[in-house]
Amino acid sequence: MQIRKATQKDLNTILEILRDGRNQLAERGVDQWQGDYPNAQHIQEDIDNGYSYLVKSDDGMTVGAVAIVNSPDHVYDHINGEWLINTTNYVTIHRVAIHSSHAGKGYASKLFISVIDYLEKHRPDVESIRLSTNENNLVMQHIAEKNGFQKVGTMPGAYRPEELSYVYELLTNTHALAS
Repeated sequence: MQIRKATQKDLNTILEILRDGRNQLAERGVDQWQGDYPNAQHIQEDIDNGYSYLVKSDDGMTVGAVAIVNSPDHVYDHINGEWLINTTNYVTIHRVAIHSSHAGKGYASKLFISVIDYLEKHRPDVESIRLSTNENNLVMQHIAEKNGFQKVGTMPGAYRPEELSYVYELLTNTHALAS
């Protein structure tokens, strides 16, 4: 699996993947992404800032999308918990989705492995990878923990006032080797 930076030409593909992800969450009874987030403006900003990536299987098929946002990510300014490391050298994973036509093939876990490998090769300055997910998104919680992320706290109302998110962090190997 490979990830590559998205371009303006990829906007509609990413929007379709995220719409499909929204539908998958609704089918599982998860309220995450059921409002106006994420929308075309978020994805356009991701592309413009170089944060948006497409996820491709080994046979070259586009199977998903992810945003890797540079710090500071002010969404995480006030978590109920404590980071594993106090650093400004982190990235945040947002807007992860694998299209339902590719579900059940382990692509979500492979996506996380690819993102971690990509960051360690291309961004050795990154000491920590952070993410959050809705308290009811058991699939994402499982994938995060399976890939070494530790739950470090909660965050109420990040995207909607009534929503509770679980916050995770993974220290990179680059940081672990330096310690």
